[in-house]
Amino acid sequence: MTTPSLQDGINEAGSPVDLLWRPDDAPWTPPVVEPEHAGWRQEQHAWHSAVALSDLSHHMSDTVVEGPDATRLLSEVSANDYRDFAVGRAKQFVPVAPDGNIITDGILLREAEQRYLLSGVPAAQNWVGYHGARGGYDVEFSTDPDSRHRGGGPPRLFRYQVQGPLAGELVAAVFGGPLPPIRFFHTAPVELRGRRFRALRHGMAGQPGFEFFGEWRHGAAVEEALLRAGERFGLVRVGGLAYPTASMDSGWIPSPTPAIYTAPELSGYREHLPLRSYEGVRPLTGSFFSPDIEDHYCTPYELGYGRSISFDHEFIGRDALRAAKDDVRRTKVTLEFDPADVRAVLGDDFVHGYARNRVEVDGALVGVTHQTDSFDPAGTVLSLALVDREHARPGTGVHVAWGEHPGPGTDPDADLGFPRIRATVHPAPYGEHARTRYRLNP
Repeated sequence: MTTPSLQDGINEAGSPVDLLWRPDDAPWTPPVVEPEHAGWRQEQHAWHSAVALSDLSHHMSDTVVEGPDATRLLSEVSANDYRDFAVGRAKQFVPVAPDGNIITDGILLREAEQRYLLSGVPAAQNWVGYHGARGGYDVEFSTDPDSRHRGGGPPRLFRYQVQGPLAGELVAAVFGGPLPPIRFFHTAPVELRGRRFRALRHGMAGQPGFEFFGEWRHGAAVEEALLRAGERFGLVRVGGLAYPTASMDSGWIPSPTPAIYTAPELSGYREHLPLRSYEGVRPLTGSFFSPDIEDHYCTPYELGYGRSISFDHEFIGRDALRAAKDDVRRTKVTLEFDPADVRAVLGDDFVHGYARNRVEVDGALVGVTHQTDSFDPAGTVLSLALVDREHARPGTGVHVAWGEHPGPGTDPDADLGFPRIRATVHPAPYGEHARTRYRLNP
């Protein structure tokens, strides 16, 4: 029996939006890890006031791209600059469709001269694998899915992230002294009691931090060492409810809609992707509804990836992306919800969600939310949104329509009686440390 393709699903549903629109779909949380350890509020405060430990071993898919043509392939399917991409360095991977809109981002680490590790949601990895297999490249792929889709067995790699003002002191205690200086998004080999792995200078919340990753068989010992040393620093383990909310500090919009559902030249790609792939099951939901899937697309410039883009090489979508550079209609912002409206509309139980909700000024649509979280350090709910540039100035007042549009069959602009939540525009990243200093750290 032939496995249905994404294109089969679109054809049967009638349109990409008919396929993907699922009101009231449960928000994503990391698989396997406990939802809470100390309580999600305390866990959020830990990466601001002390030190937090997050287990990132289970929620990302990893694809190794290896071979003589690995660099050429990656260069030809992404907008990144590879000229000075040294071994041991990581970067935000930015692949775009022929129309210049983003496929989705990922984290790309150069492990060796001809070997790369691409991590994140599978959409970018699917894109690279498809073109690598059909373009005559001398390259091999090996993928380890996330723990929800692996089908049993442990991950290939462990990943533990420590971050917060005391992260440096904790790391020094674990390793018997400070690690050698590591620049932001660079890695270095480390060793702990005969176990060798790597340290990535990183921190989702913008605070000082590291990601430690290596062979799964060493993971339990590394975690135990971090927990034991962390006792005197007030270390708090972060669970699956709090971890996604770290995006609010860093200003990272996760999982934009891949721009692959409509272009005629991508019909072969849609026929290649299984219907049950990430691209076929990632839901659309919220008060913002459009029957045109292209209204859900966005460019790398809108997401803040402009400095990752280089036009010094040929790549898919290059001309369209160059044109988009001079016509960036929206910008990324953080919306700070009015606390009284939060209590009246959301109550005390709301934690986290990815609904695409309407952002309005005087009743007119001016933007769309992408992630909304209760954020206890701010004392309210925050939302990452793309907003028309004329309404993106910090301090601007907007309203967020809160509700679930029923989807196809109902007018996108129908008055459905959704409550409006007052909100104020703030920069993204929201955290001052992440916005002004973090990437400048050595």
